[in-house]
Amino acid sequence: MSATIAIAGAGLAGRLFAWALARAGHRVQVFDARPGPEPLFDGQGAAAFTAAGMLSPLAELEKAEPAIAAAGWRSLALWPAVVRQLASRQPVGLQLNGSLLLAQRSDVGAAQRVLGRLQQPGLEAFPQPQPLEPQALAALEPALRRSPGLLAWLLPGEGLVHPLEAMAALHADAPDCAWHWSQPVARCEPGWLQLDDSRIDADWVIDCRGLGAQAQLPALRGVRGEVIALDAAGHGLTRAVRLLHPRHRVYLVPRTADQLLIGATEVESEDRSPVSLQSAVELMAAAHSVMPQLAEARIVRLDRNLRPAFPDHQPHLHHEPGLLRLNGLYRHGWLLAPALVDQLLKGSGLGALPHMP
Repeated sequence: MSATIAIAGAGLAGRLFAWALARAGHRVQVFDARPGPEPLFDGQGAAAFTAAGMLSPLAELEKAEPAIAAAGWRSLALWPAVVRQLASRQPVGLQLNGSLLLAQRSDVGAAQRVLGRLQQPGLEAFPQPQPLEPQALAALEPALRRSPGLLAWLLPGEGLVHPLEAMAALHADAPDCAWHWSQPVARCEPGWLQLDDSRIDADWVIDCRGLGAQAQLPALRGVRGEVIALDAAGHGLTRAVRLLHPRHRVYLVPRTADQLLIGATEVESEDRSPVSLQSAVELMAAAHSVMPQLAEARIVRLDRNLRPAFPDHQPHLHHEPGLLRLNGLYRHGWLLAPALVDQLLKGSGLGALPHMP
């Protein structure tokens, strides 16, 4: 039966909910504080636009609990069907050919500590890191040939999704939704949400506001992250790479054949000011140590945003008649969102994300 749905927040989770519910025949309205669906790269708005889009349940075990990895593997099973459906409107980059852990030989101690965390007892159900000899690494990723002293491990089954393409496609492929921009939501309750000057009634309210929900969820906080987008024509990298460093976990993510994203920083701060000199220098120096050919890359964008997180760094799901909440995805938004959205849709009886046959 068709229901009226009011969604607060047009980030990744809000767009996944809106897309799935509109496809299921529900009448959907989405309310968001931002002026439109496109990213402005101003440190505001959905953290999904700034994120790298890594789908790395195994690598995240370095800091996360096994439950995060398990939900991540469920999302990895959902992403191909979601992307295939979206492709009828516009393509979305997705690859699931694994990712790489790298370390300089001088940092072998840091690498062994991380690998120990990934291989602790109780994780036997997950794929295990596969060590790569230098020749195997060079054959797998020729772009890394110029750093022959690297230690390397393949994390099978992990992958990447292109965040900007996916966010645009989710919006474009839900044309029957009513998208209300510059409409911050002050409060979400079962069956209604409160705007600045009016109340919206609905059969179901879905709260995906991220940090916009802090007034109702006071334990929620922002964790700052910073990234650098590079124009590096013909860089050749095909998989996400994490460099295991004593102080940083720098990642390099191929967005297209000519674009790379570098990131790593995680700062306990709700400061939204521009990227700091120290962060930019450290990130770029680490990336250059892995791919010396990046010396001629051009900096396209320095970006920052805040990840919504609770003190336990676990996502919080809430379901009661007339109200769903999803928040606190922290650094795992692209990894967890499909599985958690699908879980809440099924639990409420409103629908489901598409699955591969």
